[in-house]
Amino acid sequence: MDSKAEKLFVVESDTALREHVAAVLKDAGYDVSTAYQEGMKAVLAFNPDVVLLGADPPQLDCCDLLSEIKGSAHTQNIRVIVLASGGPAERTRALDLGADDVLSVPFDSHELLSRVRSQMRGKHAADAMGERLRITEENRTDAQQVVAALKGERHSLRTGSMAAIAVFVAVGLVFLFLYRHTEERNTRAYAAITRLQTGVLAEQQRMERALRDRVDAGNATAGASSAKKPNLEKRGEELRTPIGARETETPSNLQNELSDVRSRVHKLETEGKFAQAVIQSYEPSVCLIHVAIGFRDHTNGLKLHYAGLTSSGKPTTDAHDNPLLSFDGSGPEVRLDVFGTGFLASADGEILTNHHVVEPWWQNDEIKQMIDGGIEPVVTEMTAYFPGVPYGIAISTLKVSPTADVAIVKGNISKIGIRPVVLTDGGGSAVSGEPVLLLGYPTAIDAILARAPGETLKDIATASQGDPKQLMEELARRNLIRPITTQGHIGDVLPDKIVYDAATTVGGSGGPLFNEEGKVVGINFAMMPEFAGSNFAVPVRYGKSLLKP
Repeated sequence: MDSKAEKLFVVESDTALREHVAAVLKDAGYDVSTAYQEGMKAVLAFNPDVVLLGADPPQLDCCDLLSEIKGSAHTQNIRVIVLASGGPAERTRALDLGADDVLSVPFDSHELLSRVRSQMRGKHAADAMGERLRITEENRTDAQQVVAALKGERHSLRTGSMAAIAVFVAVGLVFLFLYRHTEERNTRAYAAITRLQTGVLAEQQRMERALRDRVDAGNATAGASSAKKPNLEKRGEELRTPIGARETETPSNLQNELSDVRSRVHKLETEGKFAQAVIQSYEPSVCLIHVAIGFRDHTNGLKLHYAGLTSSGKPTTDAHDNPLLSFDGSGPEVRLDVFGTGFLASADGEILTNHHVVEPWWQNDEIKQMIDGGIEPVVTEMTAYFPGVPYGIAISTLKVSPTADVAIVKGNISKIGIRPVVLTDGGGSAVSGEPVLLLGYPTAIDAILARAPGETLKDIATASQGDPKQLMEELARRNLIRPITTQGHIGDVLPDKIVYDAATTVGGSGGPLFNEEGKVVGINFAMMPEFAGSNFAVPVRYGKSLLKP
């Protein structure tokens, strides 16, 4: 940051939010003002570099203030970040009204600072460009005066003066073009920074967290299920005690309760056997899919890189320790690693999964903003890891469904000896209330690392050096990749989705949902975080239609 503190003006009606924003900015070293009562007059008096504008500040209309800032020659270079509640419609409206950026509320403090830094860079570039244009205009005026004074002189001198004017004007135009092009590129690059930083866990952090919270998620699920049966059996024994010893209950009530307990015990035993049969038969057929995404400049195809590396081999960072990115950087290419689940659906190596697994930007509003800004995501590598196979298998997208969140990827599985799962035949195979079993990789690498012994984790960390590709290869080589099993029941069957309550989370997308006959009835594609009883699967018929030649 410059020796002179950069200035930010916060206009927000919510006192708690305003004070929180101001505190975050002040802690970062900015000069912050929240004295917005006099509206535009206060803006002119403080002369900020960036204004953070709430959607509904008191005593003034936020849209009018935004228009005044952008409509005045004195303030048009001030950058405006709108703090907007709501979804894409609200964010789009703010941008249409002239805002330079929009930050959804609630937000992460690190993202707020990243957005502010990006706009600060644009503001400084605009100021520098304005100064260059001012000098160019002054030079052009001087040249015109020279031409007027020498109007009666030789034609060659007049021509030379006009040429000088043309040079000055051309230089100004070149500066303007370069500024706009550079500003646009920086905006796109730093938008990519924000997206990449949000929700992406560094491999070192993965290791530390796995070492700290090592638990076996699979055993925990099975343990919870197996604990029910002894409790029910104990209750059954209690109900068999002499009726005379339990005068408060009638024989008919006791008999009904005993019958109910026996029925529930039988149901647990049946569901347990069905789960064991599915796991033994099809666990090897369910793979973890690793998708590596790179980013390109849509206009010229340049790859997004880290700006450079330090002497220790780490990316160079700004004053707040955020990696610097650039389309013409000298560091490694920037990659985003995404994980999902798939399952072998044919002997030819066809794997069913979700469309949003093979193209993570599909129907993703956050990544769409990057695409609209000129950054194009591309799959640079896609690999499937099957349980028991000590290496990854390269796969590529074969088909995507035009009507559902389903896709087929394909790879060479001829040497691994895995059999495909069995898909149900008709639409009536999924019935409300019936038990289901879900196989998949919820939380992806995190769950796998959590189940690994501590010493193994240290060895993997040393061998992989934090590289996701190497990490996956180490996990495969050590036979640590296997899916997690969860059980539940179907809550509802709709024309385009199956609602069920078997637990899942991010990373489980694309997992097979089995019925009690051991056949796949659906492909897991979504969850409702606010209500654990509602997860969603695409009916398997959508996948079967893609498998047809």
